[in-house]
Amino acid sequence: MSYTSYTPPPRRRRRPMSEINVVPYIDVMLVLLIIFMITAPLLNLGVEIELPESAAEPLDTESNESVVLVTVTSNGDLYLNLDGKADLIDSESLISKMAAFVRRNPDLEVLVGGDQHANYGQVYAVMVYLQQAGVRKVGLMSDPDAQDDN
Repeated sequence: MSYTSYTPPPRRRRRPMSEINVVPYIDVMLVLLIIFMITAPLLNLGVEIELPESAAEPLDTESNESVVLVTVTSNGDLYLNLDGKADLIDSESLISKMAAFVRRNPDLEVLVGGDQHANYGQVYAVMVYLQQAGVRKVGLMSDPDAQDDN
């Protein structure tokens, strides 16, 4: 009897694949794009008003971190801007919230931004509400004068 040894055929080595499959990355990118398109309009942190123009010097608000913004729209709505988020508020809630803030921080600065088409009496009423809450430092906001840009 003769025995022959079996030798398997030589294996072919696979070359490493040098291409990257980008299809999953495109899918992830499109999902992120849709998420950002939906959330971007929701990030409106302020209230759209037209401030009156003024030649007044801008205040250095970076030195004082305790600044609160109260906004009066042209139709008389009040917005309290805390932590970059403007919330619609009524006069009684404004007085109570500001009184609580003043108790915690007596040096609280409040800036009132009134739309240039708002009634002067509405802006003045906000200043009275702030006085009733015990706020000592109140300022009025305006846009820089367009004529000063020359």
